[in-house]
Amino acid sequence: MIPAPPAGRITIAGKTVSRLGFGTMRLTGPGTWGDPDDRDTALRVLRQAVHTHGISHIDTADAYGPHTVEHLIGEALYPYPEHVLIATKVGMVRPAPGQWKPHGNPFYLRACVEASLRRLKVQRLELCYLHRIDPEASRDDQIAVLDALRDEGKIGHIGLSKVTPDDIRYVAKYLHVAAVQNVLNTTDRDDSAVELCRDLNIPYVAYRPLDAGVLAHAHGPAAPLQWLLSQGSHLALIPSTSQPQHLNEIVAAVQDGPA
Repeated sequence: MIPAPPAGRITIAGKTVSRLGFGTMRLTGPGTWGDPDDRDTALRVLRQAVHTHGISHIDTADAYGPHTVEHLIGEALYPYPEHVLIATKVGMVRPAPGQWKPHGNPFYLRACVEASLRRLKVQRLELCYLHRIDPEASRDDQIAVLDALRDEGKIGHIGLSKVTPDDIRYVAKYLHVAAVQNVLNTTDRDDSAVELCRDLNIPYVAYRPLDAGVLAHAHGPAAPLQWLLSQGSHLALIPSTSQPQHLNEIVAAVQDGPA
């Protein structure tokens, strides 16, 4: 029996999933680098999210580790339940722990998608975000290669991460934007992309909803997460944790929030 989705439901990339998703960035070593200190616990948290709590939106990126978390997801959850959406991101290189650099060369983006398919053990990435629009590469070329991969059946839906309203409008002229993923929380609460996504009927996925744990430590998770859920039914959130007890607390915090 599938548990009830925490915080209600939202449709993203053609699939109805829980509005409370699970971000996997913390399932690595320090600096989002290498393996987690406790691999077994990381696997347990992933399974707990899906099988215990009914979270059906799992968000990751090839840059987490790099590559570490995609391997963990494949090990913990494959074969994926039909109702679960696995979203990943491509287009970022990791020179060292804590360092991130956009890399939008079309050949690199294609290679990233092919590698993510293998690590996640799938034939198609149901939702693939451009992790960042690389300002040093042609924006049109970055869009075009992802659209070509969608035409080839290797990507189901294309999303954008850390983008401005102008970015969204520009890309939306050429292809369907399945989701936008930006920072939003009670500290960083001003993002005009929230309203634009509502107007364009694009799901908005809030990452760092607890400001990397700062808000949960200061106030508990309930008020910050429920504030996010109140911003519109088009909004989903993807808090991240590496600890089973913290995940329990996050889920409990949204159970009585807006649905």
